[in-house]
Amino acid sequence: MPLVLGLFGAFFASLISTPSRSENTLCERVQCLSIMGSHVQLTASDGHTFGAYQAEPSTPSVAAVVIVQEIFGVNRHIRAVTDYYATQGFTAIAPGLFDRVQPGIQLNYNSADAQRGMQIATQVGLEKALLDAAAAVQYAAQTDPRRKVGVVGFCYGGTLAWLSATRLNPAAAVGYYGGQIARFVNEKPRCPVMLHFGGKDQHIPASEIQKIQAAHPEVPVFVYPEAGHGFNCDQRPDYKAAAAGLARERTLEFLREKVIGDQ
Repeated sequence: MPLVLGLFGAFFASLISTPSRSENTLCERVQCLSIMGSHVQLTASDGHTFGAYQAEPSTPSVAAVVIVQEIFGVNRHIRAVTDYYATQGFTAIAPGLFDRVQPGIQLNYNSADAQRGMQIATQVGLEKALLDAAAAVQYAAQTDPRRKVGVVGFCYGGTLAWLSATRLNPAAAVGYYGGQIARFVNEKPRCPVMLHFGGKDQHIPASEIQKIQAAHPEVPVFVYPEAGHGFNCDQRPDYKAAAAGLARERTLEFLREKVIGDQ
């Protein structure tokens, strides 16, 4: 458990400043598209029942993606990411991994909430969180026998995206700045994987990224030189619009090939 706390221990100072608002946030852009998300209940294999946020594309889809949260819960940003993938033709679902401790919790990007998020992540643990991610993958797949499901995770969820690839059965997985991936580098993915890291990430040393690349040369690993930790989130001070946009383009192309394919 201390590994979880140690990974996020340097967050506090970086969360105090306010990110630039030079362009509309992802939340604002998605709201303009009038996506109507809904809340559903899922059940993990150990009997735990928890909530999830689901967004549907405007036309029926045979592709789905599970969006795995940061340490801030299924908050406004994660719901916006989920909505965005729905606009791109995916049924998208974000499981509430923190419901095992505090159902429905949504945290903001400040030091107090970061500390609370770390505490909850430690209480939940990766094994239980993975049970909930598995339930989301199963739920997304069960509605259509043709449906393939991808996983996209951020930070805490980035590590869980990697573990989903090595231990579950998604069609593809994408991890953004997963801080504990190097800990599980000896696990072999069962599906195609793509990884994104910030070159200025103070929480993930370059040596760990290199370790992943050396162990898995088949995995496309993209490092964005000017980006820090959390560069995809437009609610955080480390947000980098150019890196976020490029990573999003690469992720969508990857998911369209591996999840949608010739369907």
